[in-house]
Amino acid sequence: MTTDYTKVRNLKEIAELAGVSTATVSRALTGTGRVNDETRARIAALAQKLGYHPNIVARNLRKQKTSTVGVLVPLGHEDIQHLSDPFFNAMTGFLADALAELGYDLLLSRVIPRDELWVERLANSGRVDGVLVIGQSNQFGALEAIARRYRPLVVWGGHYPGQIHCAVGSQNRKGGRMAARHLIERGCRRIAFAGPTEGPEFGERFAGVCEVVAEAGLGDGLIRLPTHFELNAAYSDILDLLRATPLMPDGIVAGADVSAIGVIRALGALGYRVPDDVRVVGYDGLPIGELLTPPLTTVDQQLRHGAGLMVDLLMRRIAGEDAPGILIDPVLIVRGST
Repeated sequence: MTTDYTKVRNLKEIAELAGVSTATVSRALTGTGRVNDETRARIAALAQKLGYHPNIVARNLRKQKTSTVGVLVPLGHEDIQHLSDPFFNAMTGFLADALAELGYDLLLSRVIPRDELWVERLANSGRVDGVLVIGQSNQFGALEAIARRYRPLVVWGGHYPGQIHCAVGSQNRKGGRMAARHLIERGCRRIAFAGPTEGPEFGERFAGVCEVVAEAGLGDGLIRLPTHFELNAAYSDILDLLRATPLMPDGIVAGADVSAIGVIRALGALGYRVPDDVRVVGYDGLPIGELLTPPLTTVDQQLRHGAGLMVDLLMRRIAGEDAPGILIDPVLIVRGST
């Protein structure tokens, strides 16, 4: 008797043809549970021959699970930034890798917040099992509000005492101190901070720099160079600010690696050499830092490790645990810019 493969439409019929249980076919095709490699390969080949594809949507509806995590990038502070920014590029890539290992898809969205409901709209859409947020921006209050109502939420960012929302990030004040101390040890006496100086991330980095400069008796020499985050805007900002500075700093701590790139470009345009005339330290540990000329000394936030922690905490929160946030020890990577 010849089997009419065109009439095979469900797992039960595939199981009968393969000589296994329906549960075994389900585990083989979804990659879950224990199925030996030979059986998994045989069932996969049979399903491909039959043109059978599991109805993932129906399965997820039955399980009340989407197998998708939303990743939001809020740009309330800087609406000229894009997802192509090296920092967002690195973080979304690391998050996607960690989620894929667990069988999750990633739904990515860049958000310009207009109200405090920008997380809630995605969280309650039925499209995701949980939400990861890259950066607190100027949305600390909104994140605190949604965290009171929505548990499967993890944010990349800093910590304030009494903070409600779960965050993973580097110990920013400690990182700022490490950067400033390194410049002072290299002989710098006119130190500048390039970047924003407010918020739980950049504010803490700036505070760390201020502490070390004051401890070294150099408090009056601290120069502030406020910049945008977008690469070309940061370069333009730094160029204008350095032109207007009466006394050129001999050491600059940048609040982010992208800001540091703008600093190095601007110094070159003004005829200053890095590190001979001005030493520069970044903050992030982005892979692009190694490719600069000179290679960038940076405070490494261990972003890949941090992304893995974010995903782990989110999975625990999806499962109902009240998983707390984690602070990561930053690491100073010394390269050619200092």
